[in-house]
Amino acid sequence: MSELLIGLVSISDRASAGVYDDKGIPGLNEWFATALKTPWRTEARLIPDDQAVIERTLVELVDTVGCHLVLTTGGTGPAPRDVTPEATLAVAHKVMPGFGEQMRQVSLKYVPTAILSRQVAVVRGVALIINLPGQPKAIKETLDGIFPAVPYCIDLIGGPYIETHDEICKAFRPKSAIRPPPA
Repeated sequence: MSELLIGLVSISDRASAGVYDDKGIPGLNEWFATALKTPWRTEARLIPDDQAVIERTLVELVDTVGCHLVLTTGGTGPAPRDVTPEATLAVAHKVMPGFGEQMRQVSLKYVPTAILSRQVAVVRGVALIINLPGQPKAIKETLDGIFPAVPYCIDLIGGPYIETHDEICKAFRPKSAIRPPPA
């Protein structure tokens, strides 16, 4: 089984300046620790809300570090400093609009302000990049709603085969794409 390399990028002016502790990266690590069967490790970055820095970080994680999946937290609202979607789109090779649509649908079950979210997902090379909310509760709710489609997407773009703990998150693949467990 190939190791899954996940880039985690928390985008916050205040957390990156040490004003408060980042909660996005710990929330992501906690979710993956319960959901993934596949061996995995992360490369984490805590950066400010700056479009050029976000773009450089995403490119580095995909093109240099070799991440298969990159998840960002924060910077997806309508505030002037919220530029994560713009940075993500700027480094994209393909846009995956279904993820953003689904993330807002999931979040609308919990808060009416989900319509203010501008989360996007894109493919760059053989990596999937997804913008997530910044709070651990919202991160979990969102991943619970979208991650079933992530393993097959990563299959299709040339990444490792990802297996999940079905009781936490059941990955969906067409029957023809399901691999038998190793003997």
